[in-house]
Amino acid sequence: MNHRWKLFVMMVLQFAIWGAWLPLIFGYLPSLGFDDWQQSAVLNAFPIAAIVGMFFGNQFADRTFAAEKFLATSHLIGGASMLALGFVHSFWPFCVLMYVHCLCYVPTISITNAIAFAHLKDSQREFGLVRMGGTIGWILVAWPFTFVFVDWSAVSAANPEGLTAWLGEALKHPLAGDAAKAATTWTFVVSGGASLLLSAFALTLPHTPPRASESLAWAKAFRLLKHPFVLVLWVVALVDALVHQSFFMWTGRFLESAAVGIPANWVMPVMSISQVAEIFTMIGLGTVLRKLGWKWTMVVGVLGHVLRFFVFAHFPGHPWLIVAINVVHGICYAFFFATVYIFVDTFLPKDIRSSAQGLFNLMILGVGPLLANTFGPHVFTHYTASATEATPPDWHHLFELPMWLALGAALALALHFRPPANPRST
Repeated sequence: MNHRWKLFVMMVLQFAIWGAWLPLIFGYLPSLGFDDWQQSAVLNAFPIAAIVGMFFGNQFADRTFAAEKFLATSHLIGGASMLALGFVHSFWPFCVLMYVHCLCYVPTISITNAIAFAHLKDSQREFGLVRMGGTIGWILVAWPFTFVFVDWSAVSAANPEGLTAWLGEALKHPLAGDAAKAATTWTFVVSGGASLLLSAFALTLPHTPPRASESLAWAKAFRLLKHPFVLVLWVVALVDALVHQSFFMWTGRFLESAAVGIPANWVMPVMSISQVAEIFTMIGLGTVLRKLGWKWTMVVGVLGHVLRFFVFAHFPGHPWLIVAINVVHGICYAFFFATVYIFVDTFLPKDIRSSAQGLFNLMILGVGPLLANTFGPHVFTHYTASATEATPPDWHHLFELPMWLALGAALALALHFRPPANPRST
C-alpha cells in the first residue's frame, strides 16, 4: 500500500478503538452501581490523559521516539488494559485500568495526526480524505452491536421463517437489564482487540523520526498563545469540546427515553448516523475551506451544535427529527475539529508538530471534556431525577445549556478570530 492508504487504515483503527466503548459507557457505569462522582472519576480518565499527554506523550514523540514506534508501544499497553476492562466490574480496578488505557491512547490521537501531516503533500486537500478513515472505523464498530444487544432466546421462541422474518424478530427484541449490561462488556473487548491490531500495524507505517531542537517542545507550543488568533481559537476549542462531549454524555439516554423511544439495540447505530454524515463532509472539506476560508468554515462547524441542540431541546417528541438532525454532526466535526488540526499544521511550527497538535487537544480532548464529565452527570441528574410518568425529564432546559454555549463560541470566533495572511508568521 502507498503511504496514503496506510495512513487511512491507521485512522480506521485509531478511531474504532474509541468508538467501540465511548457511546455506551455513560449508561454502563450507572448499571455497575457507580455513583455520580465515581462516574466522573472514570470518565475523566480521558481528559486527564489529554492534559498529561501534552507534557509527556507528545514531548516524547517530538523529541525522543520515532512516532510510529511510540504508536505501537502505546497501543500494545493500552489495548491490554482495555481488554481487561471487559472482565472487571468493581470501581477501583475499573478506574485504574481506564486510566492506564487513556494515558496510553490519548496522546496517539495527536501522534496519528502528526504522522499523517508529515507524509501528505497537500494537507488541506488530502487530510480530510485520510481522516475519513477514522469516521469509517467509528461506524464499523457501531453497527455490529445492533445484533450483540438482541435477546436471541426471544427470537428463537418466535421461530421466524425466512431471513426477513428473522431479521424483524431480531430487531424488535433488544436486551434489557442485566443481560444488556453483560453484553456491553463486548465493547471493551472489541476496542482492546482493535488497539492490539493497530499496535502491530503501526510498525508498517512510514518512518516519522523525532525532530531535534529545544528540549521542551510543549513550552514552545504554549508560547504560541501570545498570538491573539491562536488564543481565540484555543478558547473556542475549549467551549466547543465541552458542548461536543455533552452530546455523547446525554444523547444515548435521551434516545432511549420515552420522549424519543429508540430501542436499546438501535442506540449505537442511530448515533453512528453522525459519523456517516462525517464521511461526506470530510470529502468536501477541502472545497469548503477554499470557498469559505478558515474562519467561516469553523464558524459553520460550531453552529452545527447550535442547530442540533435546538432540535433536541424543542422537539423531543418527534423521534424522526431527532434521528435526522444527527447528520449535522459531520459539519460539527469536519468543519471545526478537523479544520483546527489542518490549521495548526498549516500555521504553527513544524518542529513541534505533535506538541502543537497537543496544545489544541489539551482543550479538545482534555479541559473541555474534563469540565463536561465533572459537572455533566450532576446537571443530567438535576434535570431528570424528578421525572415521573406524569412529569417527563426536562430535556428542554438540559439541551438549551450546550446550545447557548455553542452560540456564544460561534460569535466569539466570528468577531475575534483573525489569522495572519502568511501561515508561517508565527
